Amino acid sequence: MQTIEEALAKLSRSKFRGSFKLTKGEREYVNKHGLEVIRNHTKDFISKRLAPAFIPNDGAQTPTKGHPAFKAQHACACCCRSCLNKWYNVPKNTELTHLQQEKIVNLLMAWIEKEMNKNK
Repeated sequence: MQTIEEALAKLSRSKFRGSFKLTKGEREYVNKHGLEVIRNHTKDFISKRLAPAFIPNDGAQTPTKGHPAFKAQHACACCCRSCLNKWYNVPKNTELTHLQQEKIVNLLMAWIEKEMNKNK
């Protein structure tokens, strides 16, 4: 089992995953609302858009902009069940457990915090 740091390092080596960065507007959003609010939003997005066993629009359920969590989902390969399966061997068509959801949220928040700490 890989650590968050190991996962982030592996993701950063991917040309596609490593290309995602928080915009100035997304950084301002995080600063305005705070990390705890962002974490709560992220939990909600994961539980509704990624955790169900069957997602009618799997592969298209996560926008690439509009919220820092969406950007983090793409950067961390947690945007759809296909990416979760490819990067983390999470089976498709099974509901994510509470622990799996928590691990995903923790990874996404670590990515967001890392992005927020760049260029300080």
